[in-house]
Amino acid sequence: MKVLLLKDAKEDDCGQDPYIRELGLYGLEATLIPVLSFEFLSLPSFSEKLSHPEGYGGLIFTSPRAVEAVELCLEKDNKTEVNKIGLDTEGANSGNAEKLAEYICSRESPALPLLFPCGTVKGEILPKMLKDRGIPMESITVYQKIPHPGIQVNLNSYYSKQGVPASITFFSPSGLTYSLKHIQELSGDSIDRIKFAAIGPSTARALTAQGLRVSCMAESPTPLALAKGLQVALQAPSCD
Repeated sequence: MKVLLLKDAKEDDCGQDPYIRELGLYGLEATLIPVLSFEFLSLPSFSEKLSHPEGYGGLIFTSPRAVEAVELCLEKDNKTEVNKIGLDTEGANSGNAEKLAEYICSRESPALPLLFPCGTVKGEILPKMLKDRGIPMESITVYQKIPHPGIQVNLNSYYSKQGVPASITFFSPSGLTYSLKHIQELSGDSIDRIKFAAIGPSTARALTAQGLRVSCMAESPTPLALAKGLQVALQAPSCD
């Protein structure tokens, strides 16, 4: 059964995208189409802040793009590791915003503000929780999401070769915004046959706001959780 995942491919240690592999185990033939690109912003200002680590108590990361922004600044300054500029990363392995905030709050309250590199669209949960706990934080916008330049061409190619997919999974509200019009045009009257899936609650809410029925929401943003959810939604064969 053919399913479409609107995300970029990322190979793991086995040389294959984990979503492709996991969904394949559940009898689903997945195709990945990227719908988002990113551009970096304010890197000179960010680099200046990083060059004065004595002014901050640590760094908060909530996205891979923010990490990439730091790496770009460090490369520019001929440094390779965050700890070489005297900053610790806060909650590097923490999960969602609530868990990250709880992790930070469980540690000794920093006297200096935590530096939070983020995107133009950021949640307010983390800043609010830290503010309520009296933990200082300074945000700086270092990237923004933009539509992937190949969305329309790639979707046209997929539909012409594969036809209408049994399911389409969206991985962010932004990805939905940039791709939905093309999907509606290509699917036509067949759009009612498509099972729409969301990787998480914010994306599910965005789908609902567009008047689309959410047939599947992954219990967690992982390949296994999505595979199990799609299996139920599509009544696909078991991988046993």
